[in-house]
Amino acid sequence: MPQIPEKIQELTVGQLAARSGAAVSALHFYESKGLIHSRRTSGNQRRYSRDALRRVAFVRAAQRVGIPLATIREALAELPEGRTPTEEDWARLSRSWRSELDERIKQLNRLRDHLTDCIGCGCLSLETCVLSNPDDAFGERSAGSRLLVERRASAAGGGRRPSRAQEPEVPCCGD
Repeated sequence: MPQIPEKIQELTVGQLAARSGAAVSALHFYESKGLIHSRRTSGNQRRYSRDALRRVAFVRAAQRVGIPLATIREALAELPEGRTPTEEDWARLSRSWRSELDERIKQLNRLRDHLTDCIGCGCLSLETCVLSNPDDAFGERSAGSRLLVERRASAAGGGRRPSRAQEPEVPCCGD
């Protein structure tokens, strides 16, 4: 890994990529999302302060555990301008993100546990399938093996093929 002399206070995008392990395109993306910042030289080249290394590490660690970039940006915005996230910042934020991650883990475990039910049936029944119909959200409206497409009245008529809402419903899996 290339070493950056202490006297160098700014990094090129290539140096930042090499040191952080992030692709140059990822760094440009992070910058466009306000996660890191650069200044432009007179030749319009990006220059990053050394603290961008810690910010990139912070972003990548949060991403690895599934934190959305918008949430990461909000967390970084809470830090005083120019200050890099510290170990204490990470501890505080990871505590606040823990319940969100626990809920996602719970949902993923539930999906995993019901995956074989869906594959075994093969119909993706809206009445019972937790993959197509989590928490039976469509069961409140109607029963059946598929979601009926609702079209606006202005789109119907005129010798066109009938909308799905006008087609007979095909039963599935004992519906």
